[in-house]
Amino acid sequence: MTMFFILILAPLLAFFVCLLSYRREVLEYTTLAGAVMSAGAALMLAPSVAFSGPLSALSIFTIDSLGAIGILLTAIIGLAVVAYSIGYLREETKRGFVTSHQVRLYFVLLNIFIAAMIIACASAVPIVTWLAIEATTLATVFLINFYNKPTALEAAWKYLLINSFGLLIGFFGTILYLATTIHGGASLVTWSALLAHAGNLDPALARLAFLFVLIGYGTKVGLAPMHTWLPDAHSKAPAPISALLSGVLLNIALITIVRFKMITDIANGATGYTQKLLIAFGLFSIIIAAFIMLTQKNYKRLLAYSSIENMGIMALGFGFGGVGITAALLYMIYHALTKSTLFISSGTIFLTYGTTKIERVHGILATLPTTGFVFFATILSIIGLPPFGTFFSKILILATGFGAHPIVVAAALCAFTIAFIGFLRHTTHMLFGAKPDTVAPVVMSPWLILPPIALLSLLAFLSIYIPSTLTTLLATAATQI
Repeated sequence: MTMFFILILAPLLAFFVCLLSYRREVLEYTTLAGAVMSAGAALMLAPSVAFSGPLSALSIFTIDSLGAIGILLTAIIGLAVVAYSIGYLREETKRGFVTSHQVRLYFVLLNIFIAAMIIACASAVPIVTWLAIEATTLATVFLINFYNKPTALEAAWKYLLINSFGLLIGFFGTILYLATTIHGGASLVTWSALLAHAGNLDPALARLAFLFVLIGYGTKVGLAPMHTWLPDAHSKAPAPISALLSGVLLNIALITIVRFKMITDIANGATGYTQKLLIAFGLFSIIIAAFIMLTQKNYKRLLAYSSIENMGIMALGFGFGGVGITAALLYMIYHALTKSTLFISSGTIFLTYGTTKIERVHGILATLPTTGFVFFATILSIIGLPPFGTFFSKILILATGFGAHPIVVAAALCAFTIAFIGFLRHTTHMLFGAKPDTVAPVVMSPWLILPPIALLSLLAFLSIYIPSTLTTLLATAATQI
């Protein structure tokens, strides 16, 4: 129980300390301490959830296997992002890009962001989950406009309006589920109560509610055609924030959709309604992202469109069902680690080259050997090449769907080929070639080097060996879904 409260309270306490302090060292090391405590608590709680079942506290918090996966991703990637942010902001302050006031605002909002994502995963109540995900929107909208530029302000407003409207639709769908559950006599409307009373739902009402939820939370996931905010927001936010947005937040929103999918499937029986919707939105997202990636000129927008494609892949896995669900959960983990590493590596590239335009970046391997190696390795992972786990889990998703949905799989494979060509076309230009003479020197402190190396090492390790705790969490979550 102590670890449970440390997990949730550590970033909240760090938030309050940062809110009251103006000293940079206090801001940095308090946030880092909160992230370390949350990561430690998550790693200690995971085996208990895996082998002893869900953990509950205060009637509004429950960590089951699905939530534990989301919490592990949030805590581990959050720690890497916090550590990287220290070096990243120090370098930007040195160059006069940001002020001390902006640094304070950054760490205050970063703590809220991490705390809200943990609460969204640990919440036992759908309304609290919705509130926590809405809180991530309110925290990150200011971080997207962190540099106070006209284009960043436009991206922030676009992000706020589209996501708030989408979550309002998701809230309406949630209310449709809750109405029947309350009528069924549940004293507290929790996720478990919704599952227990799913049989009371009218099938037509459940289908309508899921459609609202899929469109609403799908906006946060970045599924097409609700994806239009994502490339702008990811490209304008500071690189560490982009890592959390793409690597963690999108997954948490998808986990929420999956929870509602479980309820709808019980209400509708074996009609395949939720599966068809997830397959349709997933395939459309993959195709849209693949074609746009082919013509991208900004490497952060390229990574953002890659996130849309990869969320589509996960939606396909959950839609195909069976082994595809386990493969989608595995892919979620691999993608989170890969995309977070790519975004924080792109931050070092930006500090060095001073631009996000692909045509003006070349010779990364010669200019930044360590960052270049990490960037190159994670590119191989994101385009789905062995020995990385993204390759094997993607193949497993496609193999699961081939028998019942051969046309969908064939279309997805064509889109993957286009995305593969687009990614390699752009990134080979960036990685190879001679070292430019005009790049700004960057002091490569451990804060900038160690976090991406740690994430890449974890990705490589999990691609080869999956610990028993994670295996059990994946199996339990897949069976539950």
